[in-house]
Amino acid sequence: MILSLYVARRFLWLFARIFAGFFVLMVAIDMIEELRRFGDPGISLSEALQLAIMNVPQSIYRILPLIMILTAIGLFQSLARSSELVIIRAAGRSGLRFLVAPVATATLIGLVAVTVLNPLVAATARRYDAMSAGHARGGSILSVSEGGLWLRQGTEAGQTVIQAARANLDGTALYGATFLTFDAQGRPTRRIETTSATLAPGAWTLGQSKIWDLTSANPERSAVILAKGTSLPTDLTAEKIRDGFGTPAGIAIWDLPAYIASLQKAGFAARSHQVWLQSELALPLFLAAQVLIAAGFTMRHVRVQRSGTYILIALLCGFGVYFLRNFGRVLGENGQVPILAAAWTPTVATLLLSLTLLLYLEDG
Repeated sequence: MILSLYVARRFLWLFARIFAGFFVLMVAIDMIEELRRFGDPGISLSEALQLAIMNVPQSIYRILPLIMILTAIGLFQSLARSSELVIIRAAGRSGLRFLVAPVATATLIGLVAVTVLNPLVAATARRYDAMSAGHARGGSILSVSEGGLWLRQGTEAGQTVIQAARANLDGTALYGATFLTFDAQGRPTRRIETTSATLAPGAWTLGQSKIWDLTSANPERSAVILAKGTSLPTDLTAEKIRDGFGTPAGIAIWDLPAYIASLQKAGFAARSHQVWLQSELALPLFLAAQVLIAAGFTMRHVRVQRSGTYILIALLCGFGVYFLRNFGRVLGENGQVPILAAAWTPTVATLLLSLTLLLYLEDG
């Protein structure tokens, strides 16, 4: 028990140092990128630092498996150089039993990442979007709730808020839609209700519609029926609407099931969010698999020939399964493989292969 706690403490301390190093480096790089990105409107160094601090958590969260395998390699090499691995084996503890502590620690880190760090990353991502939108010009915002789909299109003259009961898969066809237009001072000027609205280049093509002039003394009396096929100018495109959904990483894992249900109710495909949810649930096991990969190649005495080659192979294998996991997620989002298979197959396969390698090395 004392030995397991000692190894776990070494593992946690090394993980914290590598994590902090990556965080500081990525913040410095992101600051330069923010200064370049918002160089036209101009932002100060302090504003760039705030943007970087809000943006880096989602980036470092994505590379958590790579940080984990670097930590595992560093731990096993450190123990090998100090001959602690030799002493542990001489004391009668097998390699597989020794690995219980680092694997359990990696799994615990994964659980904390999914349950605590994931919501924090989602919050900082939303904050970054809000802060960057304040420095950017124009733009549109999209959200989905139980009330349906909400869009906002903005011009110099004012804003138009669009609410629809449902939509097609890419948001270019709305049904049961309401357009509420505001002037530059934020006062409502008109309201349009339509049975359908189809996005064409530069305009919405409306179905059966009715318009109210909200600036008149009696908007209901002055309401007018619009001809079917009336065009309503817009700067939205299918790409802007798709980008408006953001990434699933911007939604806390606790809120993701409800958000998926809202997307499906609004008529959108939520496959990418479902794949992301399953991938997050598999993350603790994937981090444990990264430790087993590192152990299979680097848990040996430092004087063994070609130890540098084994470290390189461990790194390549860790990076390889990381990109394989991302590739599987892409296949799942595109519908080419089932959701559960896309999210869990790389993790399970990595676990089984790394355990096979360890059993072969330990027991022959």
